[in-house]
Amino acid sequence: MNKSVIWDMDGVLIDTGPLHYQAWVKTLNGYSVEFSETFFRTTFGMNNQGVLTALFNNPSPALVTELSDKKEALFRELIRGNAQLLPGVLGWLDRLSRLGYTQAIASSAPPANIESLLTELNIQHHFQAVVSGFDMPGKPNPTVFLLAANQLGTPPARCVVVEDATAGVTGALRAGMRCIAVTTTNPAHALSAANIVVKDLTYLPPDAFDQLLNQNQSSRNQ
Repeated sequence: MNKSVIWDMDGVLIDTGPLHYQAWVKTLNGYSVEFSETFFRTTFGMNNQGVLTALFNNPSPALVTELSDKKEALFRELIRGNAQLLPGVLGWLDRLSRLGYTQAIASSAPPANIESLLTELNIQHHFQAVVSGFDMPGKPNPTVFLLAANQLGTPPARCVVVEDATAGVTGALRAGMRCIAVTTTNPAHALSAANIVVKDLTYLPPDAFDQLLNQNQSSRNQ
């Protein structure tokens, strides 16, 4: 049977949190809203529609488009020469390919951001599907994960999602998938709904993904 790993991007593959925060602060300068680090951590993993709705309560579509475009352009400028893979990522991308897993990205980021980061870090060849949830219902809605699984041709029960955001963990579980969470953006207690929570991917045992899928299969057979 197919087996797949579906990766969130920001805060999972790449440490982009500080760059996103800088871009938001610059974008919102002059607006009468407070964009605190606490608010940023709480909404990290949502798409821009979700972030701006939480910030402005009921923003107009024109304002959402204007601020989103400005913020993402600033972010793409900031990543040049500054984006780095998080610990353990490259090793796991290689290992999972050798173990016969197909891999996908399921990110709330706009397509231009995903393409820029994959090109900057030269890791695009690891992924058989790349899905942007930018124009979809945002996480914790499971749509982006289900679409990634569909493009890979893998049933949700045979997918493991790797996330760092509480909204992403919830979305993965709602999709009927297993979930590994890394504490890049949120503390372990905030991610406790995930099946496994680790500081970073170097802490995962070599059979972590296989074990999760085997547990899922066993529970389905009972």
